[in-house]
Amino acid sequence: MDLTAILLRPFGGKELSEKKKNFNYRLSRARRYIECSFGILTNKWRILHRPLNVNTEFAVDIVKACVVLHNFVREKDGFNFEDTMTVLGMKDLPRQATAQGGRAANCIRNILCDYFLTKVGKISWQWSKI
Repeated sequence: MDLTAILLRPFGGKELSEKKKNFNYRLSRARRYIECSFGILTNKWRILHRPLNVNTEFAVDIVKACVVLHNFVREKDGFNFEDTMTVLGMKDLPRQATAQGGRAANCIRNILCDYFLTKVGKISWQWSKI
């Protein structure tokens, strides 16, 4: 998948600086949390079991509505362990061509790299995980 200003990917290569390794770890950790959260959401709302054949903005609205409904149901009925189970039958969608983000995307990625090293952006255990 190409690098764009709204979709970042990890730095490639084997000989990466500590700064880039840290970025890759933090990006991958965020991706795992999002994937797990979306998995829980798809178990609750069947509309998310298949591709949404709508424009991007409307798809975002559908997902937001599902999140609001999920939180409402969870607050009303409590936690249901079955909602967290893996969805069977899910499959990866084919790769789609995207335009490269170029300079803007690399700039955002580098800004985040630097931010993760600042007093505000770093986490105490980040170096022990890479």
